[in-house]
Amino acid sequence: MDMGLKNKTALVTGSTRGIGKAIALELAREGVHVLVNGRNNDDVARTVAEIQTAFPETKPLNATADLVDERQREALLAKYPHVDILVNSMGIYEIMSYDDIDDAVWEKYFRTNVLAANGLTKFYLPSMLSREYGRIIFIASEEAVMPSGQMPQYGVTKSMLLSLSRSLSKLTRGSEVTVNTILPGPTLSENVQQIIESIYSNEEMTFEAKEKDFMAKNLPQSEIQRFIRPAEIGRLAAFICSPMASAFKGSPIRMDGGMVPTIY
Repeated sequence: MDMGLKNKTALVTGSTRGIGKAIALELAREGVHVLVNGRNNDDVARTVAEIQTAFPETKPLNATADLVDERQREALLAKYPHVDILVNSMGIYEIMSYDDIDDAVWEKYFRTNVLAANGLTKFYLPSMLSREYGRIIFIASEEAVMPSGQMPQYGVTKSMLLSLSRSLSKLTRGSEVTVNTILPGPTLSENVQQIIESIYSNEEMTFEAKEKDFMAKNLPQSEIQRFIRPAEIGRLAAFICSPMASAFKGSPIRMDGGMVPTIY
């Protein structure tokens, strides 16, 4: 299905792996020129080349920068002052006990998961409003609405993105600019796959069998009983970026595999 995104330009943060990369690939599939972002220039260059090969009609560009560093972020904004789509996918997470989370850790998560995304959004939103078209997406998590207690420093920042998205959406009234948040459930990123493989390193099992066993023992509340594939989230993000999704305004859009119970 043609989503009407051809020749749009998108900055996807943290797009050299995981959900961010999947979103970048799906946008490129729709003819979007993607600005690939990551801190490592080699990883960014490799991803740019991969997208260019897969979708030669598009023009992916290198947007290497540590977005937590204000000077690097400002340099990136000066280099690419106009985008049609901003996907704030970059983030960090780690299982931590609340007792081990000191102020330095809280600040690190706040700067990485919230302030970097807010800095980009604050820059790009006014020009989107002036053109009366644009898409901004924040990538949150089911932890934003159903904290497991295993990484409170992560869950808090993802909850903040939900609030920020809703507040910013109020500024888009009457325009074709939208600000939304996608809440993925447990997703099979490269890091998660490595963790599963390490847990079952002594077992002669296919990955599918390891995944099924892990889900049954650790995430029985999941209704799909598998990890969500990044490409699934990428396809959802592409739709939310499209003109067909203009009625989504300040929406928390869940793709959690049934992890979060719905309250009517």
